[in-house]
Formats: sequence, structure tokens, C-alpha cells
Amino acid sequence: MKFTTIARTGIAVLAIATVSSCGIYKKYETPTSTALTKAYAEAREMPVDSAAFGNLLWEDVFTDPQLVTLIEMALQNNTNLRNAQLNVEVAQANLQGARLSYLPSLALGPNGAGASYAGSDLSWTYSLPAQLSWEIDIFGKILNSKRGAQAALYKSEAYAQAVRSQIISAVATTYYSIAAVRSQLQLSRTTAGLWKETVQTMKDLKTAGRGVTEAAVVQSSANYYSIMASITDLEVTLDQLNNTMSLLVNTLPQEWEVTDRVDLQVPEVLRAGVPMAELAARPDVRAAEQDLAAAYYATASARAAFYPGITIMANGGFTNLLGSFVKNPGDWFYQLAGSLVAPIFSRGQNIARLKASKVQQKQAMNNFEYSLMNAAAEVSDALTVYEKSVEKSGYLVDQVANLEKSVEYTKDLMLYSTGTTNYLEVLTAQQGLLGAQISQINTDLARARAVINLYQALGGGR
Repeated sequence: MKFTTIARTGIAVLAIATVSSCGIYKKYETPTSTALTKAYAEAREMPVDSAAFGNLLWEDVFTDPQLVTLIEMALQNNTNLRNAQLNVEVAQANLQGARLSYLPSLALGPNGAGASYAGSDLSWTYSLPAQLSWEIDIFGKILNSKRGAQAALYKSEAYAQAVRSQIISAVATTYYSIAAVRSQLQLSRTTAGLWKETVQTMKDLKTAGRGVTEAAVVQSSANYYSIMASITDLEVTLDQLNNTMSLLVNTLPQEWEVTDRVDLQVPEVLRAGVPMAELAARPDVRAAEQDLAAAYYATASARAAFYPGITIMANGGFTNLLGSFVKNPGDWFYQLAGSLVAPIFSRGQNIARLKASKVQQKQAMNNFEYSLMNAAAEVSDALTVYEKSVEKSGYLVDQVANLEKSVEYTKDLMLYSTGTTNYLEVLTAQQGLLGAQISQINTDLARARAVINLYQALGGGR
């Protein structure tokens, strides 16, 4: 078959393919079949708002010098982030391989042999052949494979960004958790000292016959031992948080110095509804869309498997074996051939593959839509926690102030009154004050975590 005949056959097949299978060439586009995905597609076309909270650099959000140092260490050393970046390199290599699939393959297979018959001298034959094979990608098999590899690369890049965002948020959350537990420890130890003094005061009043019973002494002692027991729990928690931070920065366990204040604030964010443009910037949402794109190209590849494949092959080289004759010296030879292989019956494999690909594409679409809804829910949760934490913090400030007065007043009553029940009021007031102070610290931590979660939920961490 001459090369021109092969070319004409290929052109004819290409014309048929253009009419009957144009769907296998179409590039992926963000679906707009639902209101949610349509809003997302429109948001992707909008210009980036650099002032949006999620678009701020992490250095502009977390300004504590010690925290900045820890985040930089984690971004440089964290194992999960390193592996995510290596996954990007793997995807880049796969994409390069997919692109090179357009090129012909070339193989060289030199061989030689010697033979002797009826005592004759050894006769040597040799051949230095080269084979060139080129698959013409008329039906988009290689094209969709390359596009699928491109989508996988985009997904790995988005995943690496998501891991980066998670690492930044995890370091910040752990940092402020350490600060909060240290504050609770300091408060508990100070309170334990005051409660110990109360126990001694009650013992003295009982000895002096001032109306304090043994029950009061025992109850106040029980309170003291209770807070001492809670201190051990806090110490365990602090040790675990320090170990968590050590893992995040990929170093051996140690104690980490942190700030004494938890004062993260959220810039102004539209509470009525976060713009879709900010949700569309989330790396996990982008990764979910690239999963959908990859599934789309997998379906296109499954469709392409129903169409024939065209391959052009060329063989050439140098040999001294020409048919049944041995010629010395040898001579050059070449061959040119073309083949068209069309699937007729493949035991249902192509049909099954296409059905599975369509189902997987629907699953990817469901996951993509869910990632958008989940992103909106996480932003709403973070905003609600932040706002309510600010509101709750105001109430707790007033509660602590009143309970501090209550403890002071009840102590005075116990010391200067002749009643026999004032010690219960003292113990109750002390317990209430400690609970309110602990709650105040936890509320400040919840507010800081809400800021961190909101920043991550809006795709922050660049």
C-alpha cells in the first residue's frame, strides 16, 4: 500500500469521524446545568478581589512574630506538604508523557546469527533493522488522555494549595490553643493558691469557734483537690499540643513559646452571603472541578474506543540476508505499511467502560456540587461562631466582674458574720468565678479559631 493511499484512507476516516463523533473532541467547560454551578462558572470569570479576606497573604492575617516563624518552619519542613508538592511533580511527569504520545515511536533491534551445514564454514548473517510506528490520533484517544493528564495536574496543584492552607491553619490553631491552655493553667494555679488559703481560713475559724463546721473544712478541701486534679489534665493537654506543633514543623518534641494574648480579628465580611467568587477560589473546590474534568475526558476516551485506530509503520535498515540468499556485503532495505483496526466485538468491554465512565462522571458532578455547598456552610459556620463569640465574650466580662465581687463579699460575710451557712456561699462563688474565667479564655480561643477557619474556608493561605 502506497503512502498516498494510506493518507487518503486516513482523510476519509477523519471526515466520517468529524460528522459522527465530534463530541470526543470537545474541551471540558464548567457545567451550568444548575443554579449553583452556573453561579460558580460566572464567578470564575470575575476579576480577583485582592482585598477579600480569603485573598490576603497569610503574613497579613497572622502577624504575631512567633507564629510567623512557626508557619514558615511548617511550610518549609512539613511532610504532608512536601508529599503534596511531590505529587505535583508526578502529575507533571505524567502530562509530559501524555504530550509525547503524539510522537512516533522508534525501535532498533540489531541481530546476528551463524550457521554451519555438513561441516561447512560458519556462515554469518546479520541485520540492523529500525522500526518506526506512528498512531494517527484521528479520534481523540491521545488528545483526551493528554487533557485528562492536564486535569490531574491542575488537581494536584489545587490539592497542594489546600494542604498549604491546612498547614497554616493547623499551626495557627495549635499556637492559640497552647496560649489558651497556658492561660488556663496560670489561672488554675493562682486559683488553687487562693482556695488553699480559704481551706486554712476555715480551719482557723473552726478552731476559734466562729461557726465553721468540719463539713465546711472538708468541702473546701475537696474543692482544692478538685482544682489540683484539673491542673494535671491541663498539663497533659499542653504537652499534647506542644507535640502536635512539633509534628507540624517536623521536629522533635519540645515546648514552644507563644503569645499571652489571643486577639485575632476578622475584617469586614458580608454576612448576608459570601460572594461565590470567594468560594470559587477555594483549592478544594477547584480540585473537585478538576476531578469532574478528568471524568469528562475519561468518558470521551471511552467513546473514542469504539472508533478505529490508524497506525503507520516503517521498517528499514541494513542486512546481508535477502530472502534465502546471503549477500556480502549487505544492502539497505525499507518497508512502509499502514493499518486500520476497528473494534467489532470486544466482549462488551468498551460498552462496560463507557457506562462506568458516565456513572463516574455523574459522581464527580455530585462531589463538585457538594464541595460548593460545603464551602458555603463552612464559611457560614465560621462567621456565626465569630460573631457569637464576640457577643458571648462581652457577657462573660460582666459575669467575671460580678463574680469577683461575689467572692469578695461572701468572704467578708464568712469572716465577720455569725451565720453558719456562709461558707457554702463562698465555695459556690469561687467555683462560679473559676468557671466563668475558664469560659472567657475558651471563648477567646473560639473567636480566634473562627477567624482561622474563616480564612481557610475562603481559600486563604497563599
